[in-house]
Amino acid sequence: MILTGLHLLLTYKCNFECDHCFVWGSPWQQGTMTLAQIEDILEQGRELGTVEWVYFEGGEPCLFYPVLLRAVRRASDLGFRVGIVTNGYWAIAREDALEWLRPFAGRVDDLSISNDALHGGDIETECALIAERSAQELSIPVATIRIAPPDAPDVASPSGQIPPGESGVRFRGRAAEKLVPGVRLQSADGMTECPFENLRDPGRIHVDPFGHLHVCQGITIGNLFDRPLREVWEGYDPDRHPIVGPLLRGGPVALANDHDVPHADRYADACHMCYETRRALRDRFSSSLAPDQMYGVEA
Repeated sequence: MILTGLHLLLTYKCNFECDHCFVWGSPWQQGTMTLAQIEDILEQGRELGTVEWVYFEGGEPCLFYPVLLRAVRRASDLGFRVGIVTNGYWAIAREDALEWLRPFAGRVDDLSISNDALHGGDIETECALIAERSAQELSIPVATIRIAPPDAPDVASPSGQIPPGESGVRFRGRAAEKLVPGVRLQSADGMTECPFENLRDPGRIHVDPFGHLHVCQGITIGNLFDRPLREVWEGYDPDRHPIVGPLLRGGPVALANDHDVPHADRYADACHMCYETRRALRDRFSSSLAPDQMYGVEA
């Protein structure tokens, strides 16, 4: 396995409280990285020798703009390619957006802006559009993340008819609670693989403010504040992991059956079945299913 991407969840806080959020981001969430922690993570990534990309995500990382700016500069100076994922709430006018973005010009290689009805209540939010145009003006590579709302239960896909350029909802995190009602459910019998994550050879990993290393949001393989990233990564044995192992052998069905977790007959998708099964297993595998924030538990 070669780790090429570190995705830092700079904070669990967000100015939005989107129904589809994997990490239950909201203004009320707790957990934000300090500058010292970011420096530690970046140094561990550099020492590993294979990491090429560092992303800063959330929550909403721009809520802590001075910390984000210094972190981006440090990551860039260390030779990483840098990405930011934001909802662009700060781009209230062109002049404002340019002021926010100008320090990132020449340092950020991918600015990903969320812009859909699930974020702002409209198909496209004006702030996100201003942020996108301003990034282009500053020659910052920019892309838009669009998630299609699950509002067409009359078609086979639980997310409805996915328009070009959009992605479907994955029913984990807050979506497992907020967006499942009304969608067409699928038989649990067919959920015998993880269709979205390469759990055997992830390539990239998420680090949260508490040091947890996530191969999928809420499935952890260690904590780099307790053990070095290199040690955790090189010691990762997916087949022996209590959550990843069953998922590799037979998807969410195997995860439930291997651990004797009763399950429903139908779910919105494989993520939904996996997430509900993991919630039932948290008391038994607390170190592998962390932190509380990923499961909608207020810390």
